[in-house]
Amino acid sequence: MKMITRFILLIAMLSSSIAWGNTVDKTQPYQMMQIVGSRTFDRLKTEQAELRQSPEQLKVVVEEELMPYVNDRYAGLKVLGNYLRKADKAEVADFLVAFRQYLVTAYAQVLTQYKDQEIKYTVPRAIREDQRIVSIPVEIVQGNRPAIKLEFKWRKNKKTNEWQAFDMVAEGVSLLSSKQSEWGGKIRKDGLPAVTEELATLAKTPIHYDAKK
Repeated sequence: MKMITRFILLIAMLSSSIAWGNTVDKTQPYQMMQIVGSRTFDRLKTEQAELRQSPEQLKVVVEEELMPYVNDRYAGLKVLGNYLRKADKAEVADFLVAFRQYLVTAYAQVLTQYKDQEIKYTVPRAIREDQRIVSIPVEIVQGNRPAIKLEFKWRKNKKTNEWQAFDMVAEGVSLLSSKQSEWGGKIRKDGLPAVTEELATLAKTPIHYDAKK
């Protein structure tokens, strides 16, 4: 659970359609992380009062700032794994819709935990022309506590050369792999439609702030 929380909190900084007055260059993943990260956290700061009054607005923030930079379709298909080979196409399509809705709600809820954490970005490295997957290290610093070291995985669209985030690795464990294990058993036991229905229900969960924070 901690790994998932860290992923959602950190991946939120990958989001913003406009940064420093310029359109974000989606062909430069390292640059994108730094620029849109700054803009996303600035929005959370400036809109904090409004968001606390109307927590559901965090879903709007996620839709506008995060989802354009997350390849939710690819991530969803990765979660299905080997099951995808024999799955009904219509059921897969329904799952992907519910999976995206679930991500929006999950991201929005964890954004309520934002406390102005410090983010340290890695120095950009050269990316080969034929490279389609890149892992970018990031550190989140929280006071005197040990820094949390993560790696974001990005995938390049070979047609547009644009990059989108699709996974995160923490403590050597992939988020997608963990969700694949969690939901894989449910799919085998209850079927894909049952898991889709569960995700759709979770997606409707109201967003709320912790009263103590």
